[in-house]
Amino acid sequence: MKYKAYRLTIDQLLAEGKTSGNDHSEFMLEYTKMNVHRMNRLDKSLVLNEEVLTTLMQLQKAYKFLVLTEAWCGDASQIVPVFNKIEEYSNGKIELDLIWRDQNLEIMDRYLTNGGRAIPKLVVIDKQSNEEIASWGPRPVLAQELMTELKKDSSLGMAEISEKLHYWYAKDRTQSTQKELLELLRTLN
Repeated sequence: MKYKAYRLTIDQLLAEGKTSGNDHSEFMLEYTKMNVHRMNRLDKSLVLNEEVLTTLMQLQKAYKFLVLTEAWCGDASQIVPVFNKIEEYSNGKIELDLIWRDQNLEIMDRYLTNGGRAIPKLVVIDKQSNEEIASWGPRPVLAQELMTELKKDSSLGMAEISEKLHYWYAKDRTQSTQKELLELLRTLN
């Protein structure tokens, strides 16, 4: 689905007291509600770096960004808006398609992170050859390192880990994500 449809679907699910996937618990609904706020903020404030914009203008071929995601995923709320902005500023060279992880496990299981189904996961496909040429995710390297360290601390619950991770995202202001995606974009030419 396209980004606008993704956002509308999440809003519709919340209106029905649901989220994406199979777990519609209050815990997951609260995460989804927070994610909507994060995406709203990023949709309004996110500015792509000049280097990213320049690299997008230099793309010679067209690519599909296929992204595995879920509404309840905090990392997705911080990163999927970046993919959307890249599509918006690509002059048609990048087409963003979002798919639900839990409805596409056969695809997800080809892109495990440390054996887990971590998302969002970006798969870059050359539109002319229809071949996969790159993948990225589920989060920037620095965020992944932080997550690994936080999970080692047995005194922290999932809510505390999430809070610390999202504090990192807020301070980073998408810069690590943009830097890593810039490197990926540079490999496409």
